Amino acid sequence: MEFSIKSGSTEKQRAACVVIGVFETRKLSSPGEILDKASDGFISGLLRHGDMEGKAGTTLLLHKVPGTFCERVLLVGLGKEKGFHEKEFRDAIATATRTLNDCGAFDAFLTLTELAVKKRDISWRVRQATLMASETLYRFDRYKTKKEEVRRPLRKITLSAEHRADLPVANTALNQGLSIAAGMNLAKNLGNLPGNVCTPTYLAEQALELGKEHGLKVEVLERTEMEKLGMGSLLSVARGSHQPPKFIVLRYEGGKAEERPVVLVGKGITFDTGGISLKPGAEMDEMKYDMSGAASVLGTLKAIALMALPANVVGLIPTVENMPGGNASRPGDIVTSMSGQTIEILNTDAEGRLILCDALTYAERFKPACVIDIATLTGACVIALGHVASGLVANHDGLARELLEAGQAAYDRAWQLPLWSDYQEQLKSPFADMANIGGRAAGTITAACFLSRYAEKYHWAHLDIAGTAWKSGEKKGSTGRPVPLLTHFLLARNNALVE
Repeated sequence: MEFSIKSGSTEKQRAACVVIGVFETRKLSSPGEILDKASDGFISGLLRHGDMEGKAGTTLLLHKVPGTFCERVLLVGLGKEKGFHEKEFRDAIATATRTLNDCGAFDAFLTLTELAVKKRDISWRVRQATLMASETLYRFDRYKTKKEEVRRPLRKITLSAEHRADLPVANTALNQGLSIAAGMNLAKNLGNLPGNVCTPTYLAEQALELGKEHGLKVEVLERTEMEKLGMGSLLSVARGSHQPPKFIVLRYEGGKAEERPVVLVGKGITFDTGGISLKPGAEMDEMKYDMSGAASVLGTLKAIALMALPANVVGLIPTVENMPGGNASRPGDIVTSMSGQTIEILNTDAEGRLILCDALTYAERFKPACVIDIATLTGACVIALGHVASGLVANHDGLARELLEAGQAAYDRAWQLPLWSDYQEQLKSPFADMANIGGRAAGTITAACFLSRYAEKYHWAHLDIAGTAWKSGEKKGSTGRPVPLLTHFLLARNNALVE
């Protein structure tokens, strides 16, 4: 799909389709009013006769509208004007893109980017329009022998800027949106792959490929190297699988040499059976998504590399497969982490924290500006926040605020949970320094408390994406989150988020 930005009179566009908005009062958007005037009231006449009421999610496709140069005009319902905010804007873009792709138009001039969205400027609207259009058109059909074909698929979208003076910032925002979309697509593709394909070895190969493509430094540590480092916690998770564990280190060096890096740590459980603490069979196939944290790190690095962001970022991906087997870890086993702290494994299905803790210790060597780990960590987070917000826990309020603000700007939102020492009591073990679970109560928080014990030497935040990394049911598939949040965080931190 090709995207571009243009500022020009709506009625003079020679596109295969011009897209305009209609509110529930049958009020046309400003570009729609211009088009209606050129058509001598043809469009408003149709609205008065009830052909469309402007309800959100509705569309009306018109052919050969008088006084225009375009082949078609697509009316998109926007709902109530007073209630038209971020979600409604994104939904309108998705509706328009879906309809355009089905109507036979090769290219379209989208005027919805001129709509007023409270506290959001042209840059935000262009970024979000690009992301939503890309997301709507995304398909994962690699293993379909008969692929769904669109008769005349949409090939180009031109986004409208109301004023010519907006073009420089709009074009920068477009580039940012396209880069984030590319990163999200990488994360989605990896997440949607079956577990028999996307193994720890495959993830390592993809990291090396990403490094070659974008000039990243990539190192892959093998089992023997992890043993020498003392990563006993991470290696304990891999014991039941025939797939060898990998520890992937990626370095993006776009900043000054002396600049301390941001370290992103992504959980890479390529398939999670639960180990000896076996999961129920229902929906276990979705445990191929348990490497979504790792996928989001790779996607974020791809996005910032495409933008040539002036920053230093390190990606750490501990990746294993969690399987039952004759050599698998047992409930009651005690392992020693890279930090020297001992852990009593009470539940082998609480394995994500066991691989992340060694990665958090490894992160110390980079003298990081901050560390953010991303993990599909707890079912408790899904119960608490559903599928809308990712859970956020941090040991530094400033870092937490940055991430919350980035999530709002990206419409990839997070919600902060407390990291109070009171919760640490639940991790007590009579036999080791700590247990790997703290019981059912406050499961998301106690999981973060466990990780916090390995992140005391730097500013750290934890994103629990168990409820946001993928969708179930009819629209099953990876969402690519939180690539937008992480990318917006890095853009803002480096004063590169155009506004």
